[in-house]
Amino acid sequence: STMFLVGLSGGIASGKSTVVAVLRELGCAVVDADVIAREVVQPRSKAYRQIVRYFGTEILLENGEINREALGNIIFSHVEKRQLLNSITHPEIQKEMLKQILKYFVLGYRYVILDIPLLFETNRLPKFMKYTVVVYCDPPTQLSRLMRRSGLSQAEAQARIAAQLPLDEKRKLATHVIDNSGDREDTRRQVLRLHARLEGSLDFLWAWLAAGTAVAGLGGLVYLLLRHFIS
Repeated sequence: STMFLVGLSGGIASGKSTVVAVLRELGCAVVDADVIAREVVQPRSKAYRQIVRYFGTEILLENGEINREALGNIIFSHVEKRQLLNSITHPEIQKEMLKQILKYFVLGYRYVILDIPLLFETNRLPKFMKYTVVVYCDPPTQLSRLMRRSGLSQAEAQARIAAQLPLDEKRKLATHVIDNSGDREDTRRQVLRLHARLEGSLDFLWAWLAAGTAVAGLGGLVYLLLRHFIS
């Protein structure tokens, strides 16, 4: 009947996916907000049908999936259309996130990790987390990894990094930091220590799912997820 939430975030090319992979290997419960934001608008879903009905088939790719770039151009130039899209997707994203949290709650997990890329871009979300974790790497490492991974020029990579909240700022806001500047084995050791610490924690968030304020607080998350989905 007890459980607490752990918010996980990072930055582009900081290595969050590596940390999540280790956590999953350890059997941790992970709710991936990025994946949910994409799943709720897949073809044949309720949100997908409503989006096509209101925005037309011109926003679709040849395979029938939603063209995120085309949809993004529409909603960010028309406030009322952005609000319409929000009204379609927000309930579905909230419903799926809470459904997954409830599943782990019922299964008796000690804690659930919410993998939220834009966790610290709002002041509302962290207050629902017992702990927050940032996957950090030093700026030169982040830049080189992004250039190598995405085939970007230095200027292009720097522009993408600059568009996000700096990792140094996120590190100051987090209760725990995983430094991914080194090799994978070093990162793995840090994740193992963190997991052991969380498993041994005596701090619980009683009946979080029953708190109505939690649902209201997810509103800020939904908007940020939408921004991330179409970017």
